[in-house]
Amino acid sequence: MTRKLKILFLCTGNSCRSQMAEGWAMHLKSDQIDVSSAGIEKHGLNPLAVRAMAEAGADISAHQSKTVDELPDLSFDYVITVCDHAHESCPLFPGKAVVVHAGFDDPPRLAAAAKNDEEAMIHYRRVRDEIRNFVQQLPRALKK
Repeated sequence: MTRKLKILFLCTGNSCRSQMAEGWAMHLKSDQIDVSSAGIEKHGLNPLAVRAMAEAGADISAHQSKTVDELPDLSFDYVITVCDHAHESCPLFPGKAVVVHAGFDDPPRLAAAAKNDEEAMIHYRRVRDEIRNFVQQLPRALKK
């Protein structure tokens, strides 16, 4: 049996994009990937991200926002930064972790001017689907 890849999705606050990526990896690739997510800071789980994922059939409602310091194991094959700030601030990881940047737009920032949740959800759904497309290509996308 082949060993699963250990992947960490890293974002600024571990509230939205990294949580979505972790959720998709668990939902779509749990047979190939041992996944975690974390943030440079901890901002709490974004309820609109939870809603967007639920609409697509992936439940992340039990996820917890956490920082890298709270992870029990820091030995990853890949650390995938999903926002520019996390990529620029990415801490060093012990071992052989390869850092890969796969930046996605920030739904909360894009939705800041939305008049209501339904208008905001347009941004969350688009980014959710972009992240899903990326995760579906794993691990192949990492070997480029």
